[in-house]
Amino acid sequence: MAAQRDLYDVLGVSREATQDDIKKAFRRLARENHPDLNKDPEAERRFKEINLAYETLSDPAKRRRYDLFGGEGFTPDMFSFGDLSGIFEAFFGGSPFGRTATHSRSRTARGSDHRLILELPFEDAVFGTQKEIATFRLEACERCGGSGSEPGTQPTTCSTCGGSGQVSAVRQSVFGTVMTSSTCGTCRGTGQEISSPCHDCRGEGLLRNEQVMTVDVPAGVTDGMELRVEGAGDDGRDGGPSGDLYLALSVEPHPVFERRGHDLLCALELPVSAAILGAEVEVETLDGTEKISVPPGTQPGSVVKVSGKGVPALGRRGRGDLLVRVDVQLPERLGRRERPLIEEFAERRGERERPIKGRLRPPGS
Repeated sequence: MAAQRDLYDVLGVSREATQDDIKKAFRRLARENHPDLNKDPEAERRFKEINLAYETLSDPAKRRRYDLFGGEGFTPDMFSFGDLSGIFEAFFGGSPFGRTATHSRSRTARGSDHRLILELPFEDAVFGTQKEIATFRLEACERCGGSGSEPGTQPTTCSTCGGSGQVSAVRQSVFGTVMTSSTCGTCRGTGQEISSPCHDCRGEGLLRNEQVMTVDVPAGVTDGMELRVEGAGDDGRDGGPSGDLYLALSVEPHPVFERRGHDLLCALELPVSAAILGAEVEVETLDGTEKISVPPGTQPGSVVKVSGKGVPALGRRGRGDLLVRVDVQLPERLGRRERPLIEEFAERRGERERPIKGRLRPPGS
């Protein structure tokens, strides 16, 4: 591997050259050797070498490290054309690569999302409701408008990283001099430093405030479903978009009704005589009092359907059904006058045989 040229020789300046001398030399050589302007096959290599020299010698801290440790660890391959486009634009009024690359990140950032659990009575989940919610969120500081700077002042270039958003460190290893980069802790990678922090928010640009809002819960929501309230999370930093509020629904169970999709299930306790003879039964549903027609000869476990009295379809028209399972109540004891009547009933139906002949069938049939 060929030895690296001295960076001062690359730019054609002495070790006592001023920053202005270095900048002038770089501008002249960059124009002459840029691959878009110079078709010489060696132009690309020279252009990288020139940029490496300028990147090192134009930065006082890097220049001191180079003067101290020499050129080990610094090679033209450390730079890509994407990295060089910002330098080209700074001197020639525009980047030939279409955009300017930068290591710093914008101070503008989207606000954080919030998540809360919203407990709902069973009826509210079925029919929908409005709920008032109180929560805390970060809001843009009114004093500084969210900038973090005291009114009348502006953020300045970070004094630690010089606006790059990154800091470099040089260390000696068995492989020679190694330089590493990391996000600047002073500006958090933004390249800007707030020299006069806002008195109210202390430079954060955001303050924690309580907000009270009314949330519409649509009819037909289910337990575990999440509702998103757009923009109700934290405000964004430095004008960034707000986060969202997510409400995880926790629906309380009902003492009578059970939900199965869009249908509601319940059980109706019915005297044996009503199951045999049929009856019109008044029951209390979620919609109020309803009459249920039980046909004669209704068997235990039979289901009577009440159409359209179930759960509304979320976001659509229509409702499910109310499904009523009939549980026939048998008397545990018979009165003195009741027993002869039941015995006569059994005799007339031929059910007094000893033993009674039964018929087995599969469960659930």
